[in-house]
Amino acid sequence: MEVHRIKALHANTIRYTFFFIGLICFGLGVAFAVKVKYLGLHPWDVLNVALFEHFGLSIGTWSIIVGLVLIGVSLLVSKKYVNIGTFLNALLIGPIMDFFLWLDILPDASHNWTDYLLLLFGILLIGLGGGLYVSGNVGAGPRDGFMLSISERFRLSVVKARIVVELTVLALGFLLGGPIFWVTFIYTLILSPIFQFSLKFFTYLRTQLEGRY
Repeated sequence: MEVHRIKALHANTIRYTFFFIGLICFGLGVAFAVKVKYLGLHPWDVLNVALFEHFGLSIGTWSIIVGLVLIGVSLLVSKKYVNIGTFLNALLIGPIMDFFLWLDILPDASHNWTDYLLLLFGILLIGLGGGLYVSGNVGAGPRDGFMLSISERFRLSVVKARIVVELTVLALGFLLGGPIFWVTFIYTLILSPIFQFSLKFFTYLRTQLEGRY
């Protein structure tokens, strides 16, 4: 019995280590992207930046508020997509991003070709961080949980649900004057393959590490 308890503790330690390191990488990646936001951001970040510019607080604070609202809606639609990882994701990524912006150690936008490198590096970190925290199997983020809930509620494919949700968010961000440019429209095309590779790699790594005990 003691051996099983130790194995479970070992597995949980690995899972939560992957989860929290993933959140840090994700938040740092968003901070890099925000630094060159004039090139365009992911629809959810467009909305968070627009809310910040209109109503104050901080971009990270709006990330928390939006995340908690999405969790509330998801709970009403389908509770199975909400768990401890969903709340941790909603509460931590925004402050992590704000922290890196507050440190003021990231390069500012130079409005030349190097800004594209900064943005690509940010997207790379977001993709790697997303795959890393999801591979921890602690729970889906509030936005993914919301999208899955919408997919189930209206009997849409996951792809269609994501398109509908992100276009709606993008339209709202646009109406609020958020930073939309051409990169916004190819963001997912760049991010998705990085995330998929990252998720597959880190899931394999986690299972290998858990199996060594």
